[in-house]
Amino acid sequence: MSRGAAPRAAAARVLDAVLHRGRSLKAELAAALPQLADPRDRALVEAICFAVLRQPARFDAALAAWMPRPLPKRDSELRALLFVGFAQLDPLGLPPHAAVAATVEAVRVLGRKHQLGLVNALLRRAQREGVPAGDAYAHWPRWLREQLSRDWPGEVESILAASALAAPLWLRVNRQHGTRDAYLARLQAAGIDATIEPDLPDALRLEHALAIATLPGFADGAVSVQDGATQHVATALAPAPGARVLDACAAPGGKAAHLLERDPALRLTALDIDPRRLETVRAGLGRLQLGGRADLRAADAADPAAWWDGERFDAVLLDAPCSATGIVRRQPDVLLHRRESDLPALVATQARLLDAVWRTLAARGVLLYATCSILKAENEAQVAAFLARTPDAVAEPLDDRFGRTSGAGRQRLPGERGMDGFFYARLRKR
Repeated sequence: MSRGAAPRAAAARVLDAVLHRGRSLKAELAAALPQLADPRDRALVEAICFAVLRQPARFDAALAAWMPRPLPKRDSELRALLFVGFAQLDPLGLPPHAAVAATVEAVRVLGRKHQLGLVNALLRRAQREGVPAGDAYAHWPRWLREQLSRDWPGEVESILAASALAAPLWLRVNRQHGTRDAYLARLQAAGIDATIEPDLPDALRLEHALAIATLPGFADGAVSVQDGATQHVATALAPAPGARVLDACAAPGGKAAHLLERDPALRLTALDIDPRRLETVRAGLGRLQLGGRADLRAADAADPAAWWDGERFDAVLLDAPCSATGIVRRQPDVLLHRRESDLPALVATQARLLDAVWRTLAARGVLLYATCSILKAENEAQVAAFLARTPDAVAEPLDDRFGRTSGAGRQRLPGERGMDGFFYARLRKR
């Protein structure tokens, strides 16, 4: 069996679970990748899965044009494997002969030897004729396109295009281990090109992905992966030295870690409603040599009576649960899982969290409300409603480092300055 068949089969299994059974891409990759010993194979599986999920409707259209009858539901895994083959040819542009041969061999790995001829014929046709262009954005739900048109008229095409591109790799240098310039020199010595973002004092940007474990000093906590938009959170919150701070929805822990890297003397409480996700926070702080510096609690931030000791916080970070419409380029399966009917519940949860954590904030304290959404109902309108019902809350301006003005906050759309879509609103208690 060709060595390349195993990663193609793994990618097909992941995509079958995500496309046809409603599973999470992140969870499926987390289960599948450790089964592959070679880091190059793991990187290939990730690249294939992301390439397919960024334009599944295009590959569907190719099958519809080239097959006299649709594949039955029982052949969903084979359909996923065909998508794996198409994605290698376009957009990934892998060497066609090797890509086709390894994908055909993966049919055997999946126990579908009787369908070798079908897969070979379809992939050879794709190799000869090219995969039809089709509508690259047809997989975006109609309701979401319509909502984007209402919220961001004139910006929809750029939002869709940016969300279809691979994101650059953003790094956050742990200032407790050294300066950003010193770490940049380590990267350059290792032959890794990176650029500095002037508005982000701890950030470096790599245009091309690489295996995270190969980054110099990663295992020792010298650096983390965190998008530039998310790194802006610590700057926007800007707690005073040694302040008492609440991170109300902390997992996976990157923002809490960044706050502690900037000021290890912070008295930080980090909550998450899911105890398993809280263990991810704990592990991340341990790798960064910040273990024990935060009070980690598995609790629902919307129910302060269950976790709050009554001492008020100087600063609160609420990175609220949201539609994740600003990070489709990183989580393309958002478009498969998100429903229009989800929004009212998300908006209600955000409002409940805002009201709850506001009660824990000290007078003259600051709350930063943030989401990775680009929908105004979760951002601009949510903050406006909170200000209208909260007499002791006042919005403080943020500058254009944080994106464009959006009501009382700032909104960055996907791809702007190479960052994810993100919203920030800084609120002070009178």
